[in-house]
Amino acid sequence: QVQLVESGGGLVQPGGSLRLSCAASGSSFFVITMGWYRQAPGKELELVASATRGGNTVYADSVKGRFTISSDNAKNTVYLQMNSLKPEDTALYHCNADIVYVGGRRAPSWGQGTQVTVSS
Repeated sequence: QVQLVESGGGLVQPGGSLRLSCAASGSSFFVITMGWYRQAPGKELELVASATRGGNTVYADSVKGRFTISSDNAKNTVYLQMNSLKPEDTALYHCNADIVYVGGRRAPSWGQGTQVTVSS
């Protein structure tokens, strides 16, 4: 079973920056896509950004131009650089990975989440 370990959340002032990291660990697996979702209190889980192994990226409209997703395939790690943060970016950010295991089984994996709070 793949485990996702996230880091990099915290408290930042509006206009500030944070960088989230998520590393996948385990054995006998292949990562297809890694990405970040977020859930604010009282709101639904939403996709923030995702990146395929081949480098294709998708962003939520609300973060385009401010957030950048990147990945290190050799390390099975994905990063989310968040700039020009706004109070509405405050949420619990979850890492997600689309995994294929040896034998062909395909399954999503989720991290525990890292809190991002944007406040003055």
